[in-house]
Amino acid sequence: MPRRKDIWHCGIVRRPIERVLAGDYGAQDVVWFPREPEFTFLADPFGHDDGTHLHVFAEQYDYRTRHGVIERLTFDRGHSLVDRRLVLKEPWHLSYPQVFRGEGEVWMLPEAHRSGGLTLYRGDATLDRWTPECRIELDSVPVDASILHHDGRWWLFYSSGENRATKLGSLRVAWAERLAGPWTALPGNPVRLDRQSARPGGTPVVIDGRIMLPTQDCSSTYGGAIRPLWITRLDTTGFTAEAGDPLALPPSAPRGCEGMHTLSACGDVTLFDVKTIDRSFSGLLLELRRMLGRYAQE
Repeated sequence: MPRRKDIWHCGIVRRPIERVLAGDYGAQDVVWFPREPEFTFLADPFGHDDGTHLHVFAEQYDYRTRHGVIERLTFDRGHSLVDRRLVLKEPWHLSYPQVFRGEGEVWMLPEAHRSGGLTLYRGDATLDRWTPECRIELDSVPVDASILHHDGRWWLFYSSGENRATKLGSLRVAWAERLAGPWTALPGNPVRLDRQSARPGGTPVVIDGRIMLPTQDCSSTYGGAIRPLWITRLDTTGFTAEAGDPLALPPSAPRGCEGMHTLSACGDVTLFDVKTIDRSFSGLLLELRRMLGRYAQE
């Protein structure tokens, strides 16, 4: 019976992602989200700035149900929270809600490998309602699929949901002319096998002409750190990349932090999450109650 529980904490850095990668920011630049109730957390923050507010989409998870849903948290220009609401719930677990503009619309591409695939959602004008647009067919069930529009094409970076090893240590790439596809997998997939720098962990961006994909360093623990993966070749026939050093935890991070697994760009700000680990007896009791409740329903 699992006793340890990863508890994620989200924050905003009031600096663009280039500055964060360089470590060029201080504790005064970090705004932490309000603390969540016991045994719940927010994770995988992705942002959308409408010019008036910063909308952050994140996984909301409760260890009592072990089911992730997507919430939208709205911040004013001073980064004070002014609204929060549930915007997407499915029968399966959802997380990693990358939100992006493309083809005249705002889209969401949440992680949903337990559904057996990847679904693209179209947002309405309020960003409250997300409608399934299409299923994206790839060469494997993707995990943490991360999208980038570059050189006139859409590119997807993802790990394979085949097993634990491929989830934590493989990188695959596919491309398409349109979001609805068809999507074509690179012939060399998986293009990278490395638990230190393969599983995507945030927004792919172009910095000084180079593509940077945040990746998770899972060599010692799931979501142990973020490493920038600098892509030196990306075309329809090949891929090469070099991993950078793991990023330091943000200043003023909660005491006892043991990891970071999302780094997402949103204009002049950067979003991230870090984790602490709950090893309390209360957590063990929660698992016992959950198990007893499940047996009672059988």
